[in-house]
Amino acid sequence: MNYRSISSNDDLFEYIFNEYSDDIYRLIFTYVKKKEIAEDLVQDVFIKCYKNIDNFKGNSSVKTWIISIAINQCKDYLKSAYSRYVYLSDKISSLAKGNTKTPEDLVLEDYGKDRLTNEILNLPLKYREVIYLYYFQELKIKEIAVVLGVNENTMKSRLSRAKELIKKNLQEGSTKDGEKYQTTSQGISFE
Repeated sequence: MNYRSISSNDDLFEYIFNEYSDDIYRLIFTYVKKKEIAEDLVQDVFIKCYKNIDNFKGNSSVKTWIISIAINQCKDYLKSAYSRYVYLSDKISSLAKGNTKTPEDLVLEDYGKDRLTNEILNLPLKYREVIYLYYFQELKIKEIAVVLGVNENTMKSRLSRAKELIKKNLQEGSTKDGEKYQTTSQGISFE
């Protein structure tokens, strides 16, 4: 369905939500790395989208418009005192708990063991966002530059640098629970 054929704002909003809510959740998660916070921010993004749907002029695609809203919401959240408070209280809680993990933590940990995903999530934000938008949202460099408000050549450089960092980290190995592991022709070896 083409969004331009939708006549009412409520129908347009429903289309946007159904079409992009999962993508927006994944995008936001790459910024905040916490399920609960990502869920809250998704709600905030779609509330903002609903309130501003009259302002959407169609100068860009709906996808880039909603992604811009989501990125701005994430950046505002990360700059907020609340995010620093949540981060600090999470650190204090984890120190107080020690190494005791809940079953939910264990399941999430198993789910998150994919090395490539971890390497992407550990990239600095400016590289992580371009990787996500390019590979997972399948935006073109030009669209990413518009969404992030950065020069197109800068986006090309960031994408190239991000790929180099991921490749380097995967080749050199990463540390997990104090152990060094490397990728070998037989799989992952621990040192």
